[in-house]
Amino acid sequence: MGNSLFFTSFLFLFFYTSFCIDSNISSCPTDFSYVETFPWDKSTCFDTNGTQCCQALISLFGIGTAQHLKATSIFQLPNPMAASSCVSDFENKLAALSIQPSLVTSCMQNSNQFVSNISSCAGIITIQDWIEKVGSVTLLDTACKGDVTGLKCRSCVEAGNNVLSKLLRLDPNATKCYDFIVLYAIGVINDFGPKDPGSAGCILGLPLDSSAEKNPKKKLSSETLLRLVFGFLGAFIGVLLAFTLIVLYRKWDKKNRRNAPHRRFVSSFRASVLPNSGAKWFRLSELERATNGFSQKNLVGQGTYGVVHKGTLADGTLVAVKQILDLDSKGDEEFSNEVEIISKIRHRNLLSLRGCCVTSDMAKGRRRYLVYDFMSNGSLGEHLFNDFSRLQLSWPQRKNIILDVARGLAYLHYGIQPSIYHRDIKATNILLDSEMKAKVADFGLAKQSLEGQSHLTTRVAGTHGYLAPEYALYGQLTEKSDVYSFGIVILEIMSGRKVLDTSNSSYLLITDWAWKLAKSGNVQEILDESIRDKGPKGVMERFVRVGILCAHVMVAFRPKIAEALKMLEGDIDIPKLPDRPLPLSHESFRSSLGSSASTSNRSKSSSNMFIV
Repeated sequence: MGNSLFFTSFLFLFFYTSFCIDSNISSCPTDFSYVETFPWDKSTCFDTNGTQCCQALISLFGIGTAQHLKATSIFQLPNPMAASSCVSDFENKLAALSIQPSLVTSCMQNSNQFVSNISSCAGIITIQDWIEKVGSVTLLDTACKGDVTGLKCRSCVEAGNNVLSKLLRLDPNATKCYDFIVLYAIGVINDFGPKDPGSAGCILGLPLDSSAEKNPKKKLSSETLLRLVFGFLGAFIGVLLAFTLIVLYRKWDKKNRRNAPHRRFVSSFRASVLPNSGAKWFRLSELERATNGFSQKNLVGQGTYGVVHKGTLADGTLVAVKQILDLDSKGDEEFSNEVEIISKIRHRNLLSLRGCCVTSDMAKGRRRYLVYDFMSNGSLGEHLFNDFSRLQLSWPQRKNIILDVARGLAYLHYGIQPSIYHRDIKATNILLDSEMKAKVADFGLAKQSLEGQSHLTTRVAGTHGYLAPEYALYGQLTEKSDVYSFGIVILEIMSGRKVLDTSNSSYLLITDWAWKLAKSGNVQEILDESIRDKGPKGVMERFVRVGILCAHVMVAFRPKIAEALKMLEGDIDIPKLPDRPLPLSHESFRSSLGSSASTSNRSKSSSNMFIV
């Protein structure tokens, strides 16, 4: 995108936000009196599981945010002062229930997360913005409108996933689109509103007290029944039933013919792909039981092409269940290829596939699921860039994570034939188990190399900022494309900074920033302040220099991943850092990189917690 268009869009959104939101509001516009009377499960905040308490508190806060949306048509609070005041009011109401203020402080450290921001989700600030982006009518309007208790809750959640896929295509880097969907569903669409226990339990994922009454059925149901009885009598009822049966039969026949190819794919997939891959075949009913019907409370991640739910199998094994949402652009052929590639991987630093589920029938629709072992410590990106992360990564942990990722990539490039290029190495695709061991995950974009072919020209896929320049600009894919992304991850881990900084309305890549400091002899300034004095200076500087070398603009100067691993372990010396051409933040590169970002077909964000 050119500079003129970028600044024009920025100024438009800035003035639009200024006129829509009163920046002088300092008091909280939300009434939290419901906190003391709403039948939520307070026991989650009296035990040692802080994660469940945080989810309950933030969902409880979401009731007030949804009321504010309905009253003002604005999705979040107008300014930081109002947000801080609301968090303080919320804390005071909880104090009356003997809930420690420290819990609110821990779970809601940064009140600015509740402030309206055009970067939160596709530039959406008001309900009018929502209508312009997704349309006046979506699947939410029917699935989430009335009583959403019981089995109806699942339809509402699936409708939310459908709208999420559409929003993330508009803004792949959005972080709060699912939260906006939840607020719109319960605050604008749902008839019972956010203060209804049944609606809050389903849509907000708020744990309810076991003694809470079920969502009351509509009082007008008996009157409606009487009108139906007296309205459809005699011969008219017979004619209507006959007509209905004909229409239903025609729909059934049409859908049956349309689903025939998908049913054939399921049979072929089970017969040919699965036996060779070693993956287990899961029934959809197994996954529904494991994830409590894919409930909102079990949602642990979301991305452009799928959502991830935590589940517990019948034998007690914790798993992560990923549902592929965008089946139109990710066809059955690609899904089969992904299963085959992942199933060939057996390495302690690569997340292997446990099984999959494929359905194609009229009752359940066309669905595709991948099942992995659950990584209890989430993604590396959460610990590096999430303000709510309670775990500050130590130097030994960062060192081991970098080495784990290097070993996993070395296996992909040299441990199997043909080699596999991951194509989407980034912090959010590196998962951490209970012992903080790193595993490279998400092989949806992985590609096998061809025998005897060192360079491939292919459709560019990946995440903006992590793409090697020769791949982003010219489509040349080599093993050193992964090495470039790995170098970016090293610099992120060692500095605690994100790959791309656009705070000054211009691109600033972490490689340009680190190179400038290293060239001036200030390598120590690259290190995250939390580890700067916590480890051997020479070793830490070596890791930074390897990161800069791996992320060099010129392919020839990058080491192979096996060489990079030896440099990290100190087995071979690091060559003198070669000079670099113009930084990628330079004017001549900016428009080209912006263009390549628009063709990227995946950008995912993970979150282990529902955040309003």
